[in-house]
Amino acid sequence: MVTDLGLLRLLQLVSPSLPVGMYSYSQGMEQAVENGWIKDEAQAQAWLVGVLRHSLGRLDAPLLVRLYEAWAMGDAGAVERWSVELTAMRETAELRTEDRQTGQALARLLDGLGVEQAKAWGRHPHASFATLFALAAVGWDVPKSQAIAGYLWSWLENQALCAVKLVPLGQLAGQRLLHHLALEIPGLVDTALDLPDDAIGSSSFALSLASSRHERQYSRLFRS
Repeated sequence: MVTDLGLLRLLQLVSPSLPVGMYSYSQGMEQAVENGWIKDEAQAQAWLVGVLRHSLGRLDAPLLVRLYEAWAMGDAGAVERWSVELTAMRETAELRTEDRQTGQALARLLDGLGVEQAKAWGRHPHASFATLFALAAVGWDVPKSQAIAGYLWSWLENQALCAVKLVPLGQLAGQRLLHHLALEIPGLVDTALDLPDDAIGSSSFALSLASSRHERQYSRLFRS
């Protein structure tokens, strides 16, 4: 059960105001809009469902489980190993850079908030947002399943905001996206908790293609 303080810490961790720069990344959506793959609310929802199910739910979420458990056990070697694996599974330079930069930014923030283990990750080459998110969740007594749900919600909220700006969509459409896509999260949490090591991996070709093309997109608002 989430304690009152644990819940509040989780809300802080998933807040759009968290100063780690997530607002500056679209994770390939900007290029998908440029390509004409996302033209309206329905296509934006289909894109986000696909990425949630085939990328976040099969890669980030199960690795977050392992990182959470490694931090909880004080197993620095396992934290390093799973962080390296997550970096290796990012399929484009932009996605690897985004993960490293947001992870390092979160490490510096957590260090400033008194989370001692975060300091060594401020310049770590395999720092990832999931690595430091898991550390914060463990340190702040956020239960594992709630941490996974919060991580997925944080990603979804940022992506909905990107869709509002890029497609563009109205604010109500953005809220409809969040309302509908939140229904995906409980099942993805359950899958992440049960997924064996050899089943972990992303299979989102359109995301990889959009991200790689975005590296050369001429005019853009976002860094990925």
